[in-house]
Amino acid sequence: MDMKGFFLKPYRWALVISLILTGTFAFVLLDSFVIPKSFTVVESQAAVKTEISSQAQSAPIVNDNSYEDENIKITIETVHEYNSTIYIADVQITEASYLKTALAGSTYGRNIKETTSEIAEVNNAIFAVNGDYYGFRSEGYVLRNGVLYRAAARKVADDEALVINEEGNFSIIHENQVSVESLHPESIRQIFSFGPALVEDGQITVDSGSEVSQSQKSNPRTAIGQVSALHYVIIVSDGRTSESEGLSLLELAREFKERGCAAAYNLDGGGSSTMYFNGKVINNPTDGRNAKEREVSDIVYIGY
Repeated sequence: MDMKGFFLKPYRWALVISLILTGTFAFVLLDSFVIPKSFTVVESQAAVKTEISSQAQSAPIVNDNSYEDENIKITIETVHEYNSTIYIADVQITEASYLKTALAGSTYGRNIKETTSEIAEVNNAIFAVNGDYYGFRSEGYVLRNGVLYRAAARKVADDEALVINEEGNFSIIHENQVSVESLHPESIRQIFSFGPALVEDGQITVDSGSEVSQSQKSNPRTAIGQVSALHYVIIVSDGRTSESEGLSLLELAREFKERGCAAAYNLDGGGSSTMYFNGKVINNPTDGRNAKEREVSDIVYIGY
């Protein structure tokens, strides 16, 4: 083939440039959303040896919707409101260390994913929900179980993060206004970067127009709230089906306020929304097309 003659025709240059641009765009998409990148291997919490005093000393009382031992009490209620099925877990613990997080593959990285139930089982979780899907983004604070993994703040207006300190208490910050260093990360157990905040100081902070970027009005949801010291409410709603429409952020916030939460925060939702309890998934995860668990980057869980 006469390569010189080939490139003398202008449209062929256009074809070559188009192929290069398409290939570059495809690589960027794969690099951002598909290709796994491992940054730090994390020891699973189940493998971490703890003092016998921090473990349950007697056999727990367990049934389909509750768990209780001397350190952890979980009660799950299922209600149908706003044309949606909503799973509400009331959680009371004696130590903040029982509210934990875990990463897919026990690894901090990009596009490293497992289902909520898979991560929960590896970490011997009693109860778990999906987290903030940190691995889908390159910005947003990531601090888990006292370890800071990412200090790059989001640069968007709606950049509220949830901070959980060593005592297990919640506070809401704006990432572009508060640096990780100023928070004294050594005194923090968790930081989640999704949002928005639903309740602050006992007052609802969203309205009927509030929504996560590029999301539908009503969705499967996952969110966590604090009632008082070491007392939490965790909510997952089904959505995007004929049986369960899903919740708006305002409807979700109302559920937390009605249960006396002083603070509540929205985690990743949609197809990620999953509640796991006592060895099984108890809600109906779906993205509206596939009725199954979506693989995620991380979970929030209760356990030893």
